[in-house]
Amino acid sequence: MLNRIKDKIIEIEKFLKELETSLPENFEEYKTDFKLRAIGERYFEKIIEAVIDLTFLIIKEKNLEQPEEDKQSFDILAKNKILDSNLSIRLQNAKGMRNIIAHEYGRIDNELVFHSLVEELIPDVQEFLKRIEEVLK
Repeated sequence: MLNRIKDKIIEIEKFLKELETSLPENFEEYKTDFKLRAIGERYFEKIIEAVIDLTFLIIKEKNLEQPEEDKQSFDILAKNKILDSNLSIRLQNAKGMRNIIAHEYGRIDNELVFHSLVEELIPDVQEFLKRIEEVLK
């Protein structure tokens, strides 16, 4: 199980690095380039899906209660002091954004997605990985 967890961490780190190197410096460039928007949206999806997978692996490894739905996995990790409640809420919100992107519930707000990627997703997932690695020590 620990090997699967470590592999998932490596996968997420790879996705983060690829996303960071693909994003432009500013929103103006992002909004005018459909390829950059597609890359950003796809990595948003891939990263959140991998983070959810990792939460389930940690829950299984630690013999914690099983969530009924994906978002609950963050609550379970917070309840067991693996994540703080603020990070849990931010990651649940990212999961909600991922669902909007993946299923296109309404029009996608490109500015919101860009700022979510740069200002929230990347730092929140980096913090998430740091907390998970601390728990595994």
